[in-house]
Amino acid sequence: MRKRFGLVGVPTAVIMIVVMLIVPMPTILLDLLISANITGAIVILLMTMHVKRPLDFSVFPSVLLVATLFRLALDVSITRLILLNANAGSVVASFGHFVVGGQLVVGLVVFLIIIVIQFVVVTSGAGRVAEVAARFTLDAMPGKQMAIDADLNAGLIDQNEARRRRQDIANEADFYGAMDGASKFVRGDAIAAVVLVAISLLGGLAVGILEKHDSISVAVHTYSLLSVGDGLVSQIPALLMSISTGMIVTRAATDEDDFGADLLSQIRRQYRAVQIAGVILVVLGIVPGLPKLPFLVIGGFVWFLGYRLGSSVTAETEAAEAQVIEDAAPTLDTPQALAAEMRVEPLELELAPSIIDLVDSNRGGDLLDRVKALRRKLAMDKGLIIPTVRTRDNIALDADAYAIRLHGVQVAQGTAPPGRMLAIGAGIDALPGGTTTEPVFGLPAKWIPAELRQQALVGGATVIDRSSVITTHLGEVAAANAGRLLSAQQVRILLDSLKATNPALVEEMGAAQVTLTDLHRVLCGLLDEGVPVRDLVRIVEAVTERARQSKDAEGLLEAARSALGPAISASYARDGVLAVITLDAAFERSLAEAVRPGDDGSVLAVAAPVVEGLVREVHDLAQQIEQQGKEAVLLCASRLRPALRRVLAAAVPRLGVLSVNELGPQVKIDRIGVVNIVNPVEAV
Repeated sequence: MRKRFGLVGVPTAVIMIVVMLIVPMPTILLDLLISANITGAIVILLMTMHVKRPLDFSVFPSVLLVATLFRLALDVSITRLILLNANAGSVVASFGHFVVGGQLVVGLVVFLIIIVIQFVVVTSGAGRVAEVAARFTLDAMPGKQMAIDADLNAGLIDQNEARRRRQDIANEADFYGAMDGASKFVRGDAIAAVVLVAISLLGGLAVGILEKHDSISVAVHTYSLLSVGDGLVSQIPALLMSISTGMIVTRAATDEDDFGADLLSQIRRQYRAVQIAGVILVVLGIVPGLPKLPFLVIGGFVWFLGYRLGSSVTAETEAAEAQVIEDAAPTLDTPQALAAEMRVEPLELELAPSIIDLVDSNRGGDLLDRVKALRRKLAMDKGLIIPTVRTRDNIALDADAYAIRLHGVQVAQGTAPPGRMLAIGAGIDALPGGTTTEPVFGLPAKWIPAELRQQALVGGATVIDRSSVITTHLGEVAAANAGRLLSAQQVRILLDSLKATNPALVEEMGAAQVTLTDLHRVLCGLLDEGVPVRDLVRIVEAVTERARQSKDAEGLLEAARSALGPAISASYARDGVLAVITLDAAFERSLAEAVRPGDDGSVLAVAAPVVEGLVREVHDLAQQIEQQGKEAVLLCASRLRPALRRVLAAAVPRLGVLSVNELGPQVKIDRIGVVNIVNPVEAV
């Protein structure tokens, strides 16, 4: 039924509005339509105050156009009846006689005041805000897209949610662009109202005096009051629509509550300002010469209101602190409880008591849910099932701080101040807040008040909430230490799952005497080099085949990498093109001849200056390429790869070192640099 009305009813109503411009309306129907116009304007105003974000009322520009057209059609119908019959219905007559007391001058003054308020103040401001918002929304789109990609990569959202958010960004840009044009409708409506009232007034006097031969006083009394009533019944809804336009384009709240809830919440947090205002009013009340009663009454009420707001805020703060203390209360010292406390977890997240709200779902905390999503994301991307992240409070941490521990050792830390959001990118210098560094990529950032989120987005910054900051940091630490997080028990779980689908492969693995420890060492080595281990079938096949010849750990790892070669090279390629750094042929042969077996794998038996020069040249070339916005890998001979990777791991940890056996047929090679310590760096 609703779909049928939208398909047929709404277009029919728009067509009837156009018909009203031509066909005369009976007075009773006109009264109903005028009442409906006022009611509709009130409903639209209330809707704009109750939406949480402008996109919740995305059809507003079209509604504004239809409402403006409807109001102009009413003006034309009213003007026609005034000139034809000197009677435009009871509503217009009531506004002309009762509302302004039957005084022409009063009616005209009230009408002109409404026009000035609508045209000069509300419409002009709303149009300017819509214009600026449209421009800055388009400028901020790249940063918002980056934020969505960051959340997607961190496992905080899935593909469907990312797609929905990208669509929201596009809809937001379209909305503000439409509002920029729709605000001109209201401006034109105000101008048209003045013209129509003037036509009604002058035309009515001409009809009354020249055609009906009324006296000047009778004609003025009749037609002027009806014209003023016409102007008032059209401009009061127009003013409401103008206010609605300004309200929806200036909506910059927290996207959590409507306008009224946001307003009361923010006034409540600033209760001291309310108390000071009350004191100032009381002081004004006792100043000689000023009226005492209104200032004393209002001042006392405002001070009492601020006092009550402060009491409620204090009570909530004490309740939150008591809950934190209760949550942090020590457990019983039973052997089982002590054993649980002393157990070293693979991955731990510790929070200061001041930010424990992040894990409290009753207070809007969603950190635990995001950590669960992160574990799934790592499992899908890396093939790593990380253990449950133990999250707890730690009173030893600084205020608003968090720490990430790996096997009991703190490996990272950061801050997440309550009521703040992290702004990264352009425009943060103009924002208030403490300067800091983004914990994952080391970018300059600022912790800004949550109320300034929309302002920061309009300025082109990327704004991230506290839970996302911590989750992204945790995901980066887990990915960088994936090899240390993979336990033998997890490998056993993976093998059990593989046995259910490929039992013959697991039997062959046992026949080749590949132990769980051997496979565990291979998987850890792959993860340490950033290679996903999801394709466990190919890994086990390659390790099993290699183990029949030798169970050397490095050989098993290289066999697994060769099997995964197409996937490895594809992960570094961009649009099917793999940017590579190569070694000079003679230099590469000399290095390959210098490879010697060692206790922990092959090593380069060359002089220290040669190693230092190699590391320096690779580091400088990789840095140059990174500054150009590209990602390259170092390509070398298969025999040289393990030793070369071991040498470069500390200096250039993000650089992938691939052997020629790992190149997939689907990628094209783009050589962008050659390393030769004799002729150091030759960029192409």
